[in-house]
Amino acid sequence: MNSHHRIRTARTATALTAVALTLVLAPAARAADAPGAPAAPGAGELAAARTATQQPAVLDRLGHFFARKGVPPTQQLGISAADEAKAATAAAPRLAGDTVPVYTLSAAFVSGRAGAKVAEAEFTATTAVAADGQRASVWTVQQNGSWRVVNIASGSDEADYAAKAAADGGTAFREPQIDAWYELKDGRVLPLDDEARRSVGARGSTVAAYQQLVHQRYGDKLPGSGYDASGKAGGFTAESAAPRPDRTAPLLTAGSAIGLTALLGTALGLRRRKARITY
Repeated sequence: MNSHHRIRTARTATALTAVALTLVLAPAARAADAPGAPAAPGAGELAAARTATQQPAVLDRLGHFFARKGVPPTQQLGISAADEAKAATAAAPRLAGDTVPVYTLSAAFVSGRAGAKVAEAEFTATTAVAADGQRASVWTVQQNGSWRVVNIASGSDEADYAAKAAADGGTAFREPQIDAWYELKDGRVLPLDDEARRSVGARGSTVAAYQQLVHQRYGDKLPGSGYDASGKAGGFTAESAAPRPDRTAPLLTAGSAIGLTALLGTALGLRRRKARITY
């Protein structure tokens, strides 16, 4: 198996796992939950997450993100700092659409545990739009009782797939090891993108069949496994949790950021997609 598809574990992030799991709020399961459907964060939690994205400092960083068009601040942009500042102001970023929970394949489900949810809420995402039409996804997590912006990624995959699944009466989730997006509906796992179609076929699979599939893929690489103990998992690092290479850039400004990966704590590493902005 390609190392990018392997599960990476978080030896140093174990204590932070509980922080991330506060996103998985027990009360708000949907009335029409299919077997294995994830519990949804409450409306109050989503509102608090959105408020975090509306802070002036976040909007300023969004302006610079759009001005740089994905070029990391560690690299020359080809324009002066003054011109970048003007472009950041001209970007006039605004938030669009709803703040949505982003669900990710659950380690308990992969392990084969009976009754385990297929996916767990990993973070929330809010779409931002620039004056020239560029779009970005602002990621937030709950930390120490408050919501914090931890990443900005180009594009709006998170909200787009969530809306697509919701319009069909389902719930979107991702299998990050292969960068696949699925819809969970009526006890079936349906593909939302090409990677998912290659994984489960155009017609999808039952939840039970999908559990067998991901258990075969990753079941021997979970925390505590021989694979993990041998050190082959490589650690659950910030780099392993980054989005696709065409989506994000590193820090725009220096700061004491806690890595998103440590906060996620799902015990399933994400396929490396790209370096990212972290606050």
